[in-house]
Amino acid sequence: MGEITNDAAMMSALGRAMTRAVQRQAVAAGNLANIDTPGYRTKEVQFSEALDGHMQAMTVAVTDPRHFGAAFGFDPTQTTETSGLAVRRDGNNVQLDRELFTMTRASSDFAAAEAALSAKFRLIRFAINEGR
Repeated sequence: MGEITNDAAMMSALGRAMTRAVQRQAVAAGNLANIDTPGYRTKEVQFSEALDGHMQAMTVAVTDPRHFGAAFGFDPTQTTETSGLAVRRDGNNVQLDRELFTMTRASSDFAAAEAALSAKFRLIRFAINEGR
């Protein structure tokens, strides 16, 4: 039963990582779409690093694998304005290089989680096929 719980926890964590990457990329794309909009302020997805660290440090007793993937009481899609960026004369503060870097990093994070999930599914498929 412990191995099933660890597998469920790992797959759930990888799923959350993929979701975060997709959300970061979508917000960066929205920023890029508004790069010439006067007064537009750069937005970013807020995933509290402290909360993530706290969640990883917590030990969760899983009584039913279907419960583990539930939300942990916060809205992962919350966006806020990014502070500390230089503002142009038109009031816009979107920086092309910063947003392209954000999109590239999010794409890399997604690909890494996807590769880990693919490896896990290959192991499962191998275990199933070996039994035949």
